[in-house]
Amino acid sequence: MKKFDFSINGNKYHVNVKEIEDNVATVEVNGTSYTVEIEQEVKKVKTPKLVRQEVKPKPGEGHIVKKPSTGGSQVLAPLPGSIFKVLVKEGDVVKKGDTLLIMEAMKMENNVMADKDGKVKEIKVKVGDAVLQSDVLMVLE
Repeated sequence: MKKFDFSINGNKYHVNVKEIEDNVATVEVNGTSYTVEIEQEVKKVKTPKLVRQEVKPKPGEGHIVKKPSTGGSQVLAPLPGSIFKVLVKEGDVVKKGDTLLIMEAMKMENNVMADKDGKVKEIKVKVGDAVLQSDVLMVLE
């Protein structure tokens, strides 16, 4: 929007040019809107307007389906990151405080430890997976 101040025959006018499309301009003079026609050669716009088709999602796309746990004690991700190394496999017996896997988060390696004794029932992640905070990493019996 361009603003101009005019003085015509001693009268002051505050003019705001709001929009110009082809040879029609919308202007506001002292608070009153006007539509005016410009009598000059219409300049061609050098930048083309992009018209894109609407992207329609495929059935089931964009919906995350989380696998429900089949019981047991869940080991949750303490913070967002990616799985760097899995140190146990399904069927291993672990004790409270044993390191189950190593996560990389905020450019640091973080150990995820067992909060109780048990047996690894199910591992829900693999090396390289990105996880969010509180995502289920594995299940202990």
